[in-house]
Amino acid sequence: MVPMTSPPPDEADWLRVEEPSAPAGVRRRVTALAERLGFDAERLGQVQLAATEAATNLVKHAERGEMLVRIVRDGDRAEVEIVCLDRGPGIADVPLSLLDGFSTAGSLGVGLGAIGRLADRSGLYSHPGGGTVLFARFRQPGSPAGDPPFAGLTRPIDGERECGDAYAVRVFGRAVHALLCDGLGHGPLAARASAEAVRAVRELTAPIRPRDLLDLVHRRLTATRGGAVAVATVDLDDRTVRFAGIGNVAGWIVAPGGRQGLVSTPGIAGERSRTVREYEYELPAGASVVLHSDGLTDRWDLSDRPGVLGRDPLLLAGVLIRDAGTRHDDRAVLVVGPGDRP
Repeated sequence: MVPMTSPPPDEADWLRVEEPSAPAGVRRRVTALAERLGFDAERLGQVQLAATEAATNLVKHAERGEMLVRIVRDGDRAEVEIVCLDRGPGIADVPLSLLDGFSTAGSLGVGLGAIGRLADRSGLYSHPGGGTVLFARFRQPGSPAGDPPFAGLTRPIDGERECGDAYAVRVFGRAVHALLCDGLGHGPLAARASAEAVRAVRELTAPIRPRDLLDLVHRRLTATRGGAVAVATVDLDDRTVRFAGIGNVAGWIVAPGGRQGLVSTPGIAGERSRTVREYEYELPAGASVVLHSDGLTDRWDLSDRPGVLGRDPLLLAGVLIRDAGTRHDDRAVLVVGPGDRP
């Protein structure tokens, strides 16, 4: 299958949603993306309504609200996706908040149930005092249904349009091949390095060991400024993770009882030849694999975010990029895990 990759700059926008005028900007941007995918007038109106409602709720009820509006392409499937993040106050009773007509000053208010009904798929995670993550997906007309067991988010450093971090995922059977590259520095030259790593995944025609893919990426990055790269193969049938990395892209197996770090080789991919080592780990029941760039601190802890593990991978990715993304740098996080599939 054609891989899922981080979207190009013209298909993804992070928007601050704090002022009363912000929902209008969200509506304009989601309209442009939905029209690019050929949504008819009725479906376009539904996407506009959901996005405007989500943005309005952020303005009225949330602290430091922001939205990602993007196109996600995965094989033959393309979707418009909105992701909402805020830092409080959180929702005390999520099921109650999804009922029509429910609204309090301590929740995101009315409209959450309507967003869920309008979207092809949606999810919400909220923790009182810790904020809320909400996503909604709207499939392109004619796109097949399906929800892959992975999700990624990227965000460029403030002031840049292009993100120097990128990810790519390719699936062969039940084996998920995941790559995350942090191009050295930030801006267009860093993005060029990451794009070269992504192209290596795009060109795969058969399964490949992580160390072999990493070696291939290492050679291809010699014509760029290089970067940190991690590759993981997550086999969801035999419950194993094979991992190889060069540099400081962090890899974790996150299970209900805690997390385990994955071992990378120090250095910069593309700089000079080096021996790449591959490690194999057990994937416990209910666990997810997380890769992230150093734009996220590695001191995050899910113990104060009960219930997010095992949900849709995008909810965990949203929590991490919001709560651990404290550094002034490009950010990327990729989560592989079965999640709460229907």
